[in-house]
Amino acid sequence: MSNHYETVKLHKEGRVARLQLNRPKSLNALDAGLMKDLLGALKEVKADPEVSILVLTGEGKGFSSGGDIKSMLMLSGEEQFSGIMDTISELVMTLYSMPKVVVTGIHGAAAGLGFSLALASDYILCEEDSKLAMNFIGIGLIPDGGSHFLLQERLGTHKAKRLIWNGKVFEGQEALMKGLVDEALPSGKLEDGIERYIKQCLAAPTRAMLKTKEVYVSLNKERLQHALDLEKEGQWLMRQTDDHQEGIRAFVEKRRPEFKGN
Repeated sequence: MSNHYETVKLHKEGRVARLQLNRPKSLNALDAGLMKDLLGALKEVKADPEVSILVLTGEGKGFSSGGDIKSMLMLSGEEQFSGIMDTISELVMTLYSMPKVVVTGIHGAAAGLGFSLALASDYILCEEDSKLAMNFIGIGLIPDGGSHFLLQERLGTHKAKRLIWNGKVFEGQEALMKGLVDEALPSGKLEDGIERYIKQCLAAPTRAMLKTKEVYVSLNKERLQHALDLEKEGQWLMRQTDDHQEGIRAFVEKRRPEFKGN
């Protein structure tokens, strides 16, 4: 496998590919460069017939703090915005439909778009002191990265809507109890949990597991794409609102936003 990417690390051990987000100074915030590298690496893994399992993790102090707000603020118009959203859609669809067992390991923060990527995987492990948040509401936006669909799949519509509206930060055990993750491990034990799950999968008939995944992907792919299209349209509209501008000002000024519903 290639290792020419600037912002991700990719390597293979037998039937297992490991892919690591690698912008640790920004808590692996997803800018255009990282998304491009991640998409390229995912396509490389997808095309490798020897790989049965993909493990996705983050370098440094956290999994991913979400979309890179500074780079998002630099988008000059609808055309640039549309291009970024199309990349996000392709990224999530590639990850969701990956013909491998996709395992995400979370330590530290998994917020916004970073959390969306985790939700697109098949099995999520986190540490008990992890911080998981679908916190777009804090800057007057809606979730993207297919999260309306992905949260609905895990929680049901009513609970998904409440979680999105609250924008609450969940630590590992509460995230497990809510059904947002599949395992919550003591701090420092994430890799042990990942290795245990890898061994479990390698000892199972993975072709049968992946055929089941293929069935569900076929049933749900159009729904996910529809959600991604609606999110793209809705996010552009939300970027024009007064509440979004106030949310960004409050974020930059490190204060609580004062929303007016406009």
